[in-house]
Amino acid sequence: MSRKPGKKIEGARKQIEARPHSLADAAAALKKVHFVKFDETVELIVNLGVDPKHSDQMVRGTVVLPNGLGKSVRVLAIAGGEKVREAQEAGADFVGGEDMVQKIQQGWTDFDAVIATPDMMKSVGRLGKVLGPRGLMPNPKTGTVTFEIARAVKEVKAGKVEFRVDKAGIVHSPIGKISFDAAKLAENAQALLGAVVKAKPAAAKGKYVKRVTLTSTMGPGIQIDPAEVESATAVAA
Repeated sequence: MSRKPGKKIEGARKQIEARPHSLADAAAALKKVHFVKFDETVELIVNLGVDPKHSDQMVRGTVVLPNGLGKSVRVLAIAGGEKVREAQEAGADFVGGEDMVQKIQQGWTDFDAVIATPDMMKSVGRLGKVLGPRGLMPNPKTGTVTFEIARAVKEVKAGKVEFRVDKAGIVHSPIGKISFDAAKLAENAQALLGAVVKAKPAAAKGKYVKRVTLTSTMGPGIQIDPAEVESATAVAA
């Protein structure tokens, strides 16, 4: 049996005009109708005209949000030799080599991001069943397998997020907290939308971005004006 939406969420929805909003207006509206006591995560949802079952229509990438995510990201760097010191100096929370791989195999997962140097990937590969389902497996395409480990650590700490289309052709990504200034939320959302547009696969046919929605953990979804997509497309071109 499906549960009916609570009175508070229904009340929040009624306060939102049923029309497409600019990112700035949508962010301001979400802040206005915020009714829970915790600092909600604000998320951008992008429905794409792709079929992820085909590998040539997979959409994934990364973007450094200009205003960060509003949370402290615990970064694990798996490296050896001189790269250990570089990762430590760049601000990695946990640094190690084979010892870290074994620790994760034993059940340790108190981290939010993993960066590895290419020479460690043979060992890191054994962690696929643990890291893969959590979306934490290092990957050269997202810049998390690199010898430039200091830069990678700093980017993740600064608010770099990875996005990936799901089986339904939808990208869900956090873009900040409800406590952020509305302009900063909009700026982060624009950065993410631009990155998603830029990641359009050559095999994608027809309309690429079908719908964009801004929402928060407990808040209503607000439809975003297609003009914002056109603007992001122009910037990404």
